[in-house]
Formats: sequence, C-alpha cells, structure tokens
Amino acid sequence: MEEIKDYLAGIILTILLALTAKAVSTYIPMHIISASVFALILGMLLNPIIKEIYIFNKGIKFVSKKILKTGIVLMGLTLSFSQVLSVGGYSLIVMTFTLMTAFGGGYLVGRLFNMNWKLSSLISAGTGVCGGSAIAAVAPTIEAENSDIAYAISATFIFDILMVILFPIAGRYLGMSDLGFGLWAGTAVNDTSSVVAAGYAFSDAAGSFAVIVKLTRTLSIVPIVMIFSIINARENRRLGIKENEQHEKVSIRNIFPYFILLFLVMVAVKSTGIISADLSNNIASISKFMMVMALGAIGLTTNFNEVSDSGIKPLFHGFIISSLVVIVSFTVQMFIGQL
Repeated sequence: MEEIKDYLAGIILTILLALTAKAVSTYIPMHIISASVFALILGMLLNPIIKEIYIFNKGIKFVSKKILKTGIVLMGLTLSFSQVLSVGGYSLIVMTFTLMTAFGGGYLVGRLFNMNWKLSSLISAGTGVCGGSAIAAVAPTIEAENSDIAYAISATFIFDILMVILFPIAGRYLGMSDLGFGLWAGTAVNDTSSVVAAGYAFSDAAGSFAVIVKLTRTLSIVPIVMIFSIINARENRRLGIKENEQHEKVSIRNIFPYFILLFLVMVAVKSTGIISADLSNNIASISKFMMVMALGAIGLTTNFNEVSDSGIKPLFHGFIISSLVVIVSFTVQMFIGQL
C-alpha cells in the first residue's frame, strides 16, 4: 500500500496536467497545437517548482516511461495487420535513406566541427533512430562519457520541441495526406513521445500511422548497437586501449524494445474482428489520453535552462542532421508518391 502512495501524487498530477492541456487545446483554431504539445510545454514551465517537491517524483517517472508504452500498446487494438504492414513497408524505404543521412551526415558534420566521434555518433543515433532511447542504448556500447550523453540528448530534444509545434503546421500548409504526414513524422521526428505529439496534432489517422512507422524505426536500434560495438572495439585496438573486462557486454535482451511485441499482439487481437468499433474507439481515446499524460510527465522532468546550456556545437550538429533527415524523408516520399 505504501508503494502505491509513493506513485499516486505524481500520477494524479499528470492526469490533471493532461486534462488542463486538453481543455486549453480546444480553444486553439483548427487544433494547430494539440493537447500533447500543451502538456509538454506546461510540464516544462512547471518543472522548476515540481522538481523540488519529491512526493511527485516516482509517479512522474512511472508515467513518463510506463504509461507512454502502455498507451502505444493499447493503440494496437485500434489497428489491423493490413494497416501495419502497408505503412511499415513504405516506412522501410524512407527509413533506409533517413538512417544513411543521420549517420553519414553526422560523421561528416562531426569531422567538420572537430567533435569527438562518440558525441557525434550519439547525436546521429538519437536523430536517426529514437531520440533518448537510442542514445541510452548506444552510450554504454561505445563507453561514452556522461557529458556526451547529456549533450546528445539536449541536442536532439531541443529540435524535437520545435518539430512538435512546426510539423503539423507545415504538413497542413503542404497539403499532406494522413499517411504521408505519418511517414514524415515517424521517420523525421526523433523521440517516440514527440512523434506521438506531432502525429496526433495533424490527425488521429496520421498519429496512428506515425506511431507504426516509429515502431518500425525503433527496431533498427538492435543492429545499430551491434555495429557500434564493433566500431568501438576497433577504435580501442587502433589506440592501443585494452578492453575493460568489466565493460558491460552488448545484450540483445537489454536493448530490444519488447513493448513493440505487445503492440503486435494487440494488432493481432484487433485483426480477429472480436473488438467492436465502439470498443476500439473507446480504447483509442484512452490510449491518446495516456500519451498526453506521458508527455506532460516528460515536460515535468525537463529543465529547459539546463537543456539550453549544453553548448553550441552539439546543438548545431543536432540541428543540421535533423534538418537533413526532415528534407530527405520528405523528398523520398515525393518519389514514391505517398505525400
């Protein structure tokens, strides 16, 4: 019972924040800024106050991690395999080019800025795959410094904040379809929470498509971590550095995003036809509200001043690579006719 009390205050706070964000968003013409974006921004504004009140900490952390993934898993009950496979197939084409851009461009920009390869690689991983999750997975593999991890997360996060606001506006201005926008957001926006916010700010259908694309993209974290493990070992040998016997070995079990499997299980259940349309719509509403809660929680744990103090070079690096990925994703879609 005591454990539940430890989490309750933070959970209630994120529920209230989500309700407030949804209420505020209804007053915005054409829903240009969604409840998810408002929850994120309100959370960041409240961070200086809330971070000093420790009773909220456990619940906020729980919502930012577990509730977001639970919301995505539940969303599987609103989709069929035919939708997932069609969107996932297109995303693989676009994703091939965006990953090449993130890592190839990241390497060149890193050399141009004379940045250490570990920091440059972390920014590329965050931009190309899935934001902070990819950075967290790659960092121990290449034995990155804590400062490099902080800089990389800051560089990708600031761009994500801008994209959550600007992507839906740009998508409407360009007259993009729901599928086209979902592909664009899912392949070009970094963190999963930001993809959710940007996708659903455009439309419910675009949000669903964006999440499918993002989950497909997240799976690339496994081979990428393995590749960087090899690169780091070769770099250590080149520099004459002995392998640290206590260095944690790469474990597929530790880095594999298992919630994606649960998402696919829910899609399989939906594909059987046993979930009625009304129930599916209700689940979709619950799923979206959980995501708004999670984005509010992420905002509550983010101090914008600390993020903005991370230095100029990593921010420029992240901005350049993220911009290139956005352009490449849009251009590839023009050629495959999915805009």
